[in-house]
Amino acid sequence: MTVTERTRRTRWVAGSAVALAVLFAGAATVASARDDGADRQATGSESAPRTPAADSADAGFAQDMAVHHQQAVEMSFIVRDRTRDEDVRRFAYDIANTQANQRGMLLGWLDLWELPKVAAGQEPMAWMAGGSGAGGHDGHDTGDMDGMDGMPGHGGGYQGHDGSLMPGMATRTELGRLRRADGKQAEILYLQLMTDHHKGGIDMARGCASLCTVTAEKRLARGMVEAQQSELDAMAGMLAKRGSAPRA
Repeated sequence: MTVTERTRRTRWVAGSAVALAVLFAGAATVASARDDGADRQATGSESAPRTPAADSADAGFAQDMAVHHQQAVEMSFIVRDRTRDEDVRRFAYDIANTQANQRGMLLGWLDLWELPKVAAGQEPMAWMAGGSGAGGHDGHDTGDMDGMDGMPGHGGGYQGHDGSLMPGMATRTELGRLRRADGKQAEILYLQLMTDHHKGGIDMARGCASLCTVTAEKRLARGMVEAQQSELDAMAGMLAKRGSAPRA
């Protein structure tokens, strides 16, 4: 088998693994949620869980974060092809696998709620201004809201540009630079872009932790904050080893 054939096989196997992660995560999410709802109704201990409204924070976060995560997966696979550094390749694969899995969960919830994967006629991040109706935050605990007024998108939709639809997302121009970069240059650019990406994602996840009402989704959002903050620290260290730093 030639080097080219081995490379193609590796890409296919890696891509298939992530695709299967999305499939199984979505299926498990839907099955678990349905079983949970059935158990509650059978025992009579709680009323059936409410379906979030289309304009709720629960729906908005699931829709927006699925898009946000997809770009992280894309960037991670780009850098795996642009460097031979095993530390960066392994780190990138971990991010791709984790975020593909979480994306599958978010899309699974939207399927369960019978809501569209993309909010038509609504700007990304608009849900961070608050919501109403089933699944909105009115009348619910807002104890985690402190400091949200300074978040990107809070109080209005994010102004997208050059393919960057939400805070932290790389632009088309930046993705093009990453695809053309090699070796150390690709590693540094990836780590800088992913640092920005995580910062935007953390703000979004904190928004859901405050505004979402679906317990499992709030739990996932809090887990994202903790995991991505840890990865921010790791990326800062990796950049320092390469004589660089996160972008200002």
